[in-house]
Amino acid sequence: MTKFTPVVGGYRTVFQRIARLPKQLFAINPFDGDCLPSRVRLFHPGSGRPSLPFPHRWNFHDPVRILECYFHGADEEQGPGRHNRYLDVPGFDPVLVTRDPGMIRAIATATGDREGQFDRDTMPSIGIARATGKDTLLFANGAEWKKQRKIAACPFGKTTLYQPEQFGEFAETFRTTVQQRIEVLRQHLASSDQDSVEIRLESEVKVVMLEMLTNNFFGAEISYDELCNRYVPALERVIDHIVSDTVRNKLGIPWRKLPGVTKRIAQARQDDAAFDELTQCVLAPRSENKALWKQFKSDAPDAKLLSNLKVFLAGALEATTSYATWAISHLARNPAAQEKVFQEVKDIDVYTPETLASATYIRNVLNETLRLTPSLYFLPRRATADTWVTTADDRKLLIPSGTHILLDVWHANRHEDHWGVAASGYPANEFAPDRWEHLAAAGRATKDILHFGFGHGPRVCPGKHLGELEVSLVVGAFVKTFQFQAETAANPARAGVSTKPADGTQVRMSLR
Repeated sequence: MTKFTPVVGGYRTVFQRIARLPKQLFAINPFDGDCLPSRVRLFHPGSGRPSLPFPHRWNFHDPVRILECYFHGADEEQGPGRHNRYLDVPGFDPVLVTRDPGMIRAIATATGDREGQFDRDTMPSIGIARATGKDTLLFANGAEWKKQRKIAACPFGKTTLYQPEQFGEFAETFRTTVQQRIEVLRQHLASSDQDSVEIRLESEVKVVMLEMLTNNFFGAEISYDELCNRYVPALERVIDHIVSDTVRNKLGIPWRKLPGVTKRIAQARQDDAAFDELTQCVLAPRSENKALWKQFKSDAPDAKLLSNLKVFLAGALEATTSYATWAISHLARNPAAQEKVFQEVKDIDVYTPETLASATYIRNVLNETLRLTPSLYFLPRRATADTWVTTADDRKLLIPSGTHILLDVWHANRHEDHWGVAASGYPANEFAPDRWEHLAAAGRATKDILHFGFGHGPRVCPGKHLGELEVSLVVGAFVKTFQFQAETAANPARAGVSTKPADGTQVRMSLR
């Protein structure tokens, strides 16, 4: 059982920060307990590390490599430092990076609004806050976060989404959406006068995901052309700007307040205006109690919802697109798994909660997708007090107040110690949906095989059930209609706000 106990004190004042300097200068480990992390050097020339262990102007576009540098050479170690590392630079708070699933689970579980619990670290989300607002479920902590969480709980909850009437309405509008998009791909294939066509699917998936959220979930009426030609490109540029703004904008000036004297700033302001316009479009059906708005149990005025709506819209474009494109990308490189999915979905014409629950293999595919290639490749946390953390197997770690914590889900899920042959029956770096059948047959409890694909604990992604529903429907419909394969065996990632296949989900596909 996870435990945490605040320790009196902490390094909150300038004086206390100064008091830490001697220990920092002499490289004395600031942590305590029987699970001590090992130290990472700020600069380590000649080591062959892939990057520096902090984001800067020349490496922020490759955050996975920044995380990798914390574990450079770690596999040669034994003991807790193998999976737990820290950086401690004089004058700054420590940084703890862990790829230990037990520690990830313990810290994520001990995150919340109570005294001594961990906050979500806002430092990696500064760019998002400047684009959407700080009063959001994603960015806020404490009482504000708890209030926003309560507002989002009902419309995004599984109980709401899987009510027969609500699910039927969603499935029907979904079927219309996806059938139209698949017909476009079908016509594209027919017009090519070939049996197959090579295409990058990411852009098409983005439009489908945004259309499902705006029209099916919120009840707006936005045309495919508007989404494809106006809103998706604008949101893509906003998201790119969010990533660079987090690192480059040291003064913290929102771009909407800058004069449009350059093409870049002028474009950013236009994109911001399009984002505002899209947000108003999905807010408008609230007054008519359309779609999921009728499940919305809050009397909050419209103005108080704008920031969270922006987060949900950006999340639809990022997280669900990541999830769906990775699943398609993996299946394009695994024809046997693709065929098993096809056999499971080929006769499904009407989607119900029971139908989805019985599709066990596609669920294994999606679990394996989130394990190997999670959209949320790390979870940021920050210690609000000197805090003892106890893992489920009774390992203890004292984390000093102010410590920045990166729960490195990406590398935890890919390490042989945690997900390899001995632990799960298959190599950790392989896409193997049958891994989940092996784990179930071995009697492994769900709580012991967490992939953290939607986070974990009180700050788990509120859109988890909606994302699972959307992606299972999209991937199932795509496999039912097309055969597809990748041109290359390699499947590298690119990462920003979320991860996606580096090739844009490029496949060669043909009609079944």
